[in-house]
Parts: sequence; C-alpha cells; structure tokens
Amino acid sequence: HYFKQINLSRVLADKMSKKRGLSVEEKRSRMMEVFYERKDVFQLKELEKICPKAKGITPMSVKDILQSLVDDNMVCAEKIGTSNYFWCFPSQAAMSRKRKLSELDGEVSLFKKRKLENESKLKEAKESREEGEERKVLLEEVAVKERM
Repeated sequence: HYFKQINLSRVLADKMSKKRGLSVEEKRSRMMEVFYERKDVFQLKELEKICPKAKGITPMSVKDILQSLVDDNMVCAEKIGTSNYFWCFPSQAAMSRKRKLSELDGEVSLFKKRKLENESKLKEAKESREEGEERKVLLEEVAVKERM
C-alpha cells in the first residue's frame, strides 16, 4: 500500500512538472518571427543563442528547424568563406508567398481541366454502354451478393 502511494505521487509530480514541448510548426513560426523582428543576417551560433532566450526553442533543435526553413525556401542561406549566413526579410517572404500562390493556382486550373475531361469521358462511356441481357444478369448477381 505504501509503494502504491509513492508511485502515485511520482506520477502526479511528473505530470505537473512536464511542460508541453513546441511542435515543429510552432518552432518554425517562432524562428521566422526572430528573422522578421530583427531584420538582420545571422550565423548559426547566433541563432542558437537568440532562439532559446527569445522564443523558447531548444538549442538542440535550432539547427534542424533552420535547415527545414532553408529547404522550404523560407530562409536564405549563403556560405561566405568558412561561415554560413542566414536571413529572411518580410518583403522576401511576401514575394515567396505570391510565387507559391501562383504555382498553386496553376495546379488548381490544371486539375479543373482534368476533371472536366474525365467527366466528359465518363459521360461518353455511359452513353455508349450497351444495355444487354448479359449486363442485366451480372448486375442482378452483384445486387444479390451485396445483400449477403
């Protein structure tokens, strides 16, 4: 009985002491806030110092989050000499969003065109389909099997 009480108090203490960690998307948006607020060029070491203090991002995940932002073209990266520099300005983000929006609009129009083509093919196929005796028998068999 005594051990159950100790284990229960440990479980409660653990649940109360643990903070919910930030999701990857939250970390990404917070890191983007650093770039937008400071409007400066950074090295990785600077970001590893700034992000934990200013935005609560763990120092161990700064590099991974930064790399994911660079991979998604949300942050620019340039190697100059032996150093890597990272930056992103608000105007640059707006341009990136506009470019992405136009790409997605192009995809939407393409899919709409494909949809119309497929609908017309379906209509043609339905109109040219023969209503034969064999088809009726097969449809009845399907209906019987679906009831089972």
